Amino acid sequence: MTSVIGLSTYAYFWRMSDRVPSPMSLDDVLRDAAAHDVTLVQICDHLPLDTADDDRLSAIRALADELGIVLEVGTRGTAPDHLARYLHVASALGATLVRSMWTSGDDRPDAAESERRLRAALPAYEAAGVTLALETYEQVATTELVRLVETIDSPALGICLDPANTVANLELPADVVARCAPFTKNWHVKDFDFTRSPGWVGFQYTGVPIGTGRLDHAGIRAALDPDARDINQVIEFWLPWQEPATDTASAAAAAAQTTIRTEAAWVRSTLEYLRSTQS
Repeated sequence: MTSVIGLSTYAYFWRMSDRVPSPMSLDDVLRDAAAHDVTLVQICDHLPLDTADDDRLSAIRALADELGIVLEVGTRGTAPDHLARYLHVASALGATLVRSMWTSGDDRPDAAESERRLRAALPAYEAAGVTLALETYEQVATTELVRLVETIDSPALGICLDPANTVANLELPADVVARCAPFTKNWHVKDFDFTRSPGWVGFQYTGVPIGTGRLDHAGIRAALDPDARDINQVIEFWLPWQEPATDTASAAAAAAQTTIRTEAAWVRSTLEYLRSTQS
């Protein structure tokens, strides 16, 4: 077993958005990942997957296969019909991991309802050999998340670890890692830092290039032992939009180009950083 370094569509967040002149398609993302010698892409919170027909799913898989890329998928929520839909998507794409989240918009089930839903959905995941990984984030305390996973005790249920998310719930990353490590099936890799807001009133909490921020990547890696446990490392970013210096059309266009270049540069530097840590 070994840990695979992959890219999330969140590493292409701005380049896939309508804020840039020519947004990248999912097919563009797969081709770009392959150009970086990446063999894993997590298609995460990509709404077209919610309604993609089987022909489109087959086309995505065919392109990924052609490029030598293995796919994972990500969505939000625990409604059994939605999880069943994403098991179908995963199966069609050849994915063996679905990342989801405890809540989805206004759908905020309590622990008992979440347990009921997951017990209804998981037998099909177990039969298909697909893992459902619930992500750590500020909406749900990690103690609750771990308790839910422990209680259900299914080989098809685990945690997608992202300790940066939980800082907004006043949970220290090291505590989250220690709590979640035994149950972690997938690792979202990014870095973050705090900067003073203009005028020194409050802080901004944003992504930064990996290795320059507050997250102890080496410590997390040691706690997870991803190579021995086959935990993939999936790169994503919290890259702030590069705001224009002046409020003009030309400045806005320049800001878009700067954001595009910065996001692409972060992909290159993060891949270099993670590859340098591989044993």
